[in-house]
Amino acid sequence: MELRVRDGRAVLAGNDESGEREVDPHSLPLGADLAEALHEWAKVADAVVRTETPADGVASALVARRGKQLAGRIAAAMNAPVQYTDPVSGELVSVEAPKEHDETPKTPKTTPEPEPPEPTPWGTGLTVSFITASIVTFTVVSLSLGLGETSSWLALVANVLVVGGLAPSVWLGRKVPVWRWVAYGVVTGVLVAWLALILTLL
Repeated sequence: MELRVRDGRAVLAGNDESGEREVDPHSLPLGADLAEALHEWAKVADAVVRTETPADGVASALVARRGKQLAGRIAAAMNAPVQYTDPVSGELVSVEAPKEHDETPKTPKTTPEPEPPEPTPWGTGLTVSFITASIVTFTVVSLSLGLGETSSWLALVANVLVVGGLAPSVWLGRKVPVWRWVAYGVVTGVLVAWLALILTLL
């Protein structure tokens, strides 16, 4: 079984008597949550490919890592190895199904105390968000005002393209411990820039 992205949709390919077939994840006993997660990942992956993000970019790396995670969940649900085709690089990776734990009683061992979760670095994180928001705000406002002197429509199209280019990275980075602060800053910066532009039009 192989996990692929086809026209912004996740498909699972396999061979049967009639040859290779691609099926929708919803048609397999994977659960609705996993099937929806696969299609959500496929949409983001397709957007990253269409914007021609470099193969070593942050968005590409996040797409690849998320794809491997989902392939592992499929392998666990189907109890069979799953091959995963990276939609950005085209690399084919095989993900094995997790081995079942041996339930035979064993000599009890002293388990170490679980480490407490690290505290959220609010100070550093908000500083990164503020700096990122400032840069994005200045860039969007400067670009919009400069193009607005030529054509208002040109400025509007430029804003749509800038936001469309940033959207995949922001969407993927919103849950990554370090990059989430950058994502918050980008969203805030775009919103502040748009508010400032609206005020200049009044």
